[in-house]
This record gives sequence, structure tokens and C-alpha cells, in this order.
Amino acid sequence: MNVEIIRDDTKGAAIAKDNGEKAGEMTFSIAGPHLIIIDHTEIEPAFQGKSVGKQLLFKIVETARKEDIKIIPLCPYANAMFKKIESIKDVLKS
Repeated sequence: MNVEIIRDDTKGAAIAKDNGEKAGEMTFSIAGPHLIIIDHTEIEPAFQGKSVGKQLLFKIVETARKEDIKIIPLCPYANAMFKKIESIKDVLKS
């Protein structure tokens, strides 16, 4: 599974592909130079239950740490993961 981050001035996404086939996408809005808002997660039916959402979130968290960005998780999936996984809470906007 390959996960990459794409973005422009106001929006971005983590996109997962498996052998060139899109597996899922987690989108975010860029709210400022050091703040993003995760707003949606969508996993393709063939990849449900394969931890694709978690891989997408971890890629965004990794990028946020490198670039000193805080995250507001409005997406229900991302919000639930931030509540469950202690090790990623450092990038949450307080």
C-alpha cells in the first residue's frame, strides 16, 4: 500500500493506492500555515476492513509532525481514531 499527500493552497488529501488501484482517501482543508482540518475519509469497498483509514491518518500525522502543523479532526473516523490512539494526540489542536 502506497500513501501519498497531495495539496494545493486550500485543500489536500492523503491517497492510498494498492498496485495502482485507489484504496482510499482522507481529505483536509488548510486553515492556515500551521493548521489543517480533516473533513472526510472514504475507503473503497474492496479495501474495507484492511486498515486503510488508519494508514491514511498516520501519513497525515507524520506530515503534520514534520511541518509543525496541528490538526482539527472534524471527520467522524479521524476524530474517533484521535480519541483511541494516544500516540497521535500530540498533533491535535488544543
